[in-house]
Amino acid sequence: MHDLLRERILRKLGVLPEAQLYQVLDYIEFLESKYAPGRAPKADGLLRFAERLEDGMRMRNLAPAVISGTVNIVGTARKVIQGVSEAGKEIGRTILGETDTPPNGTNKPLPPTSRPADGS
Repeated sequence: MHDLLRERILRKLGVLPEAQLYQVLDYIEFLESKYAPGRAPKADGLLRFAERLEDGMRMRNLAPAVISGTVNIVGTARKVIQGVSEAGKEIGRTILGETDTPPNGTNKPLPPTSRPADGS
């Protein structure tokens, strides 16, 4: 999807009430099942949980504000868990001495950094 189409869609979605956004989501999922089955990227575990929770609340006809508040809490928890996970990975890389490799995935080490003569 090109940037202009993405921005146009987001602009149109931004003015709709939340109840109608769920209708849009339902239609998108219908189109996906018809034209691109199985091609959507897989969500991580906590995101799948949040989506199932949200779908269950929608089936019980809870108010969109209740659904939104609940899903926002799960979304915040997901961000915290992702942050802790990334911090743990960075600590692991530091302990294993892998900080001198470039982030682009190549195994070529970065050139050594020059430090001032005073050691700072």
